[in-house]
Amino acid sequence: MSRQETKEHLRLGGDHEQVLLWRRWGPYVAERAWGTVREDYSPSGDAWSFLPHDLARSKAYRWGEDGLAAICDRYQILVFSLALWNGKDPILKERLFGLSNPEGNHGEDVKELYYYLDNTPTHSYMRYLYKYPQQQFPYEWLADENSRRGGLEREFELLDTGLFDDDRYFDVFIEYAKYTEEDLCIRIEAFNRGPEEAELHLIPQLWFRNGWAWSEPAGPEPVIRLERGQAGAMTLVADDSATPTLPRLGFDARVGRRHLFADPDGTPLFTCNETNGERVFGPGHRSRRPWVKDAFHRRIVDGEDCVNPRLEGTKAAVHYRRSVPPGGRTVLRLRLSPDEPAHPLLNMDRVFEQRRHEADEFYDSIHPPKASDEEKMIQRQAISGMLWNKMVYFWDVATWMDGDRADLPPPESRRQIRNRHWRHLNSMRVMAVPDKWEYPWFAAWDLAFHAVTLALVDPGLAKHQLWLLLFEQFQHPNGQIPAYEWEFSDLNPPVHAWAVWRVYNMERVREGRADRDFLERCFHKLLINFTWWVNKVDSEGNNVFEGGFLGLDNIAVIDRSEVGDDGTKLLQSDATGWMGMFCLNMMRIALELAKENRAYEGLATKFFEHYVLVGAALKKMAGDIDLFSERDGFFYDVLRWPDGSFHRFRVRSLVGLIPLYAVERLEENWVRPFSTFAANVDWFLANKDELTRLCIETVERNGQQVHVLAVVNVAQLRRLLQRVWDPDEFLSPFGLRSLSKAHEHHPVGFDGREIRYEPGESSSRLKGGNSNWRGPVWFPTTFLLIESLRKLGTAYGGDLCVARCSEDPEVTLDEMARGLADRMIALFKADAAGRRPAHGGHPKLQEDPHFRDYILFHEYFHADTGEGLGASHQTGWTGLVANLIDEWRR
Repeated sequence: MSRQETKEHLRLGGDHEQVLLWRRWGPYVAERAWGTVREDYSPSGDAWSFLPHDLARSKAYRWGEDGLAAICDRYQILVFSLALWNGKDPILKERLFGLSNPEGNHGEDVKELYYYLDNTPTHSYMRYLYKYPQQQFPYEWLADENSRRGGLEREFELLDTGLFDDDRYFDVFIEYAKYTEEDLCIRIEAFNRGPEEAELHLIPQLWFRNGWAWSEPAGPEPVIRLERGQAGAMTLVADDSATPTLPRLGFDARVGRRHLFADPDGTPLFTCNETNGERVFGPGHRSRRPWVKDAFHRRIVDGEDCVNPRLEGTKAAVHYRRSVPPGGRTVLRLRLSPDEPAHPLLNMDRVFEQRRHEADEFYDSIHPPKASDEEKMIQRQAISGMLWNKMVYFWDVATWMDGDRADLPPPESRRQIRNRHWRHLNSMRVMAVPDKWEYPWFAAWDLAFHAVTLALVDPGLAKHQLWLLLFEQFQHPNGQIPAYEWEFSDLNPPVHAWAVWRVYNMERVREGRADRDFLERCFHKLLINFTWWVNKVDSEGNNVFEGGFLGLDNIAVIDRSEVGDDGTKLLQSDATGWMGMFCLNMMRIALELAKENRAYEGLATKFFEHYVLVGAALKKMAGDIDLFSERDGFFYDVLRWPDGSFHRFRVRSLVGLIPLYAVERLEENWVRPFSTFAANVDWFLANKDELTRLCIETVERNGQQVHVLAVVNVAQLRRLLQRVWDPDEFLSPFGLRSLSKAHEHHPVGFDGREIRYEPGESSSRLKGGNSNWRGPVWFPTTFLLIESLRKLGTAYGGDLCVARCSEDPEVTLDEMARGLADRMIALFKADAAGRRPAHGGHPKLQEDPHFRDYILFHEYFHADTGEGLGASHQTGWTGLVANLIDEWRR
């Protein structure tokens, strides 16, 4: 079946209003809302301590909800999720547990086992798996042991406790299938994997996000009530008709009457989504309502009489208590619908069967023809993880800064901690986030890569995500794109133009649609962003850029964000390389727009010339300072003091490879129709030879001249790529190392500090310590190098080959690109021994049939073993493996 003929493609291709209806309900709920900047009202800005996991069950959230396998409407007015209890835990399992940044020996980390198994772009079908121990969940043990361990030791994970060793756990599958756009069938199936009968409490929950309690007097409240059931079902009715719609929308976003139909053998429970004042704030603090958020926990676990006997409130649940035989299962059926069918739970299996079949059809049309069955499975799980990692990002920074009530303002000190220049940022958007537990907020450069993967299945969503950060409610009036909520003013690499250009071309090639309106709108806003970078980050106007850490947290000997304010400058090879790439992306976009509007040729010329200035500066600056070392054949950062003296950091890392991302080709025959641009290029080549010879090389290919825009010539490129292809330097069995392995035995020191090759977790707490750029393999940086190698391979063909040394066989640049892509894909594939490198060394993950085919797409990977590290559900940019499979298996 062709792409356009599948039911899911037809849903995506419908009229705009119909598509919005299919998208109205989805997995738009965070896995963690506690410990976020949005919920932090402390005087110190210590978000982790202000609202820790222990208080999450008792405090009503201000800016967004969390829950297990949760779904909600587009504006997160009404939320559904599952809670569990095994009869032994001290608390209900309502949300995922993990350690805060200070608690973990490598920063924050979720300590659960859960998987995003399946999802479609319209969320017509979704599947989630949570693995729940039958013994008491080891909350204290996990916290204490990780706190005891140092930075040189491994993290202590849930599997390390032994609770899963004898299979005494439940596999809880949560499935959603949309009967219609707004009618959701829900199936919860729990398998007892253990050798004995075990009790399991299943507590589906439905609640309204608290949007009423923050003003004085409080606004009208929605309500959930128990009503007379339909045939074969218990019925809970949620109704927000009496409440005002959300401000600023210009339309009615209320959900109206929604019926939750449930199997009738459960016990309905009701409370209010209100803060337990005494537990959260201390004795003497009254709650707004006698029935509070943590009532279900206290009722089921502690046996308290604390739920509303009137069977109404703003939070409701149905409590099921099931005894599951060994190897057996139990099933719950629910349905969330605006309608009142006579037999709401009848024939639901048929709906699930149909939606699963449609999901299979959809992915069969996506998979490339040469992909193996295993690679298709990996690609599908990667894309599904991307689609699960969407959430309503709800935050009005000005309101958060000033407080909801004038008589109860937040501490004045908060205004000076973070984000004080971003009062304009106001979001009610559904956004793709890196990881809904570890990073439950958007991050600018992560989102650029998310869009590239999402474009494989939903180019409309991909374009929308890219446009959001350029929208006036996000992009700063000065042109800066917000980085992430911990500090919107931080600098992420300027990859937005690259993503816009790539997503545009993916849709043009794959779907036959060239969306120039999208391209032009983004280009105008990117012009402002480019100007901000030039004015802000090129402080001396010499086309050599600073920028601080630029997303590579601990990649340097020093903290690159804290160089000093005494006139000392850190001249960064990566920042300058990123800007060279930015110039070339903007040039290509301008030329594409010039096909229909010749005025854009002038802007294409501007970015071509700016690229030349940046590329030349990378190679030859004023005075004796160069970022490129001819001695070593590598780019380095340079620290320059006010007296003109300087220090070159001879650290071979991604910092020195990022300049290779600034690559483009201008074929003579292709350029000629752009007469103004072509004439300007010719003039610049003829009259600015002292600059162009440093960053442009003209070659003959297929009978025509090709201008290769790269900041290195062939000789320098060969030296750089020899290091890339050297297993003792950058070439890992699983991709591209972020730091040369040569520094394992030859560390680099400066001012009492040292950097050495660390292939796994970091021993440093720099930038929080929860990521490591001192050796591990990362998808986004390797993906960009693969793209550059393909461009260079097209430009030079077989004329340019590379070998690690004279004894090794030479490889072409295309073969290098394929080699890196194959290594990255192999992270998730079973090897000859049946072991997936990303699973690490735990036998349960490698051998157990209930674990081994469930893939986690980690944030980064051990450079020598391939083990997944960091955020475990970072299918944001690690989802790029789906693109590699798509592009290298055709």
